[in-house]
Amino acid sequence: MLVVFKPGASADDRAKLVAAVRAAGCQTREVDGNGRAIVAVVGDLETLRDTPLDVFAGVASVIRLTKPYSLAGKEFRADRSVVRVGDVMVGGGDRFTLVAGPCAVESYETLLETARAVKAAGASILRGGAYKPRTSPYAFRGLGLEGLRMLREASRAVGIPTVSEVTDPRHVEACVSNVDMLQIGTRNMSNFDLLVEVGKSGHPVMLKRGRDATVEDWLLAAEYVLSQGNMKVVLCERGVRGFDPATRNLLDLAAVAVVRARSHLPVMVDPSHATGVAAYVAPMARAACAAGADGVMVEVHCRREEARCDAAQALSPEDFAELAGDLRLLHGVLHPAAAAKAH
Repeated sequence: MLVVFKPGASADDRAKLVAAVRAAGCQTREVDGNGRAIVAVVGDLETLRDTPLDVFAGVASVIRLTKPYSLAGKEFRADRSVVRVGDVMVGGGDRFTLVAGPCAVESYETLLETARAVKAAGASILRGGAYKPRTSPYAFRGLGLEGLRMLREASRAVGIPTVSEVTDPRHVEACVSNVDMLQIGTRNMSNFDLLVEVGKSGHPVMLKRGRDATVEDWLLAAEYVLSQGNMKVVLCERGVRGFDPATRNLLDLAAVAVVRARSHLPVMVDPSHATGVAAYVAPMARAACAAGADGVMVEVHCRREEARCDAAQALSPEDFAELAGDLRLLHGVLHPAAAAKAH
């Protein structure tokens, strides 16, 4: 539900309404709507059935939302959100962000070499997994806190912000202390306790779509983070469960258009996990750009033959540099005004 106030409504008018809403057990989020104050009301709205919000002083209208995700939907914010990660801006519709790096942090030397290579090629954010949820308990599951510290040191050495997956609510504090953005992987999209904790952290969050999740499921998962007051959410499409083993997952590029139609949140694409094959990554990254994504996240490893996980889908630094050039050209063609402004 959105409560729209009249122009010139006082702060006291808003405070009285907020107090009534919270007394009923619901939460509020305030946003500026082109000069008008808007209060989003979330929670069990049935508790407000007997509270006539539209008669409160200063209220212009009360809008009952048509979607269950109040804060993620375009009814809450018509313009596209921008999320700041370190000194990098993600989203807004006029920029294309490249996130790149190894699937897992394996050693500081390899991470640093890869970080330098991807930044030189045009990547704005370095990715690297310190905690790796794996199907087999015997597979490499990451270096944990040591890997997080390596990401922090590489970030400082190269001058690039970082993103890494958090898999456990108990690890949120350590991740916040060492990386610039928290990633929620596909296996944890529905780990609601984890979503609440990263929401409380206030840290930027990249939320990957679950393998079996609808777009609505995905946006409702984002709502868990947003409902904690953390509006710094970037969505990431990484493929859903398919039936053809030719690719690792079924990349749903239509989801990019659907999200843009339904939500103000930035949406990126991970063609590496979607395809599972290095040769398919570049064409799907270009397709993501054409579909309107705000960026892509690509796995890059400077010594792929030594990679301890997902070597088959990692690009070499040289291949990534070529892809980055293609994406700059394509985005410039699709967004000439933004390209001219950048120059």
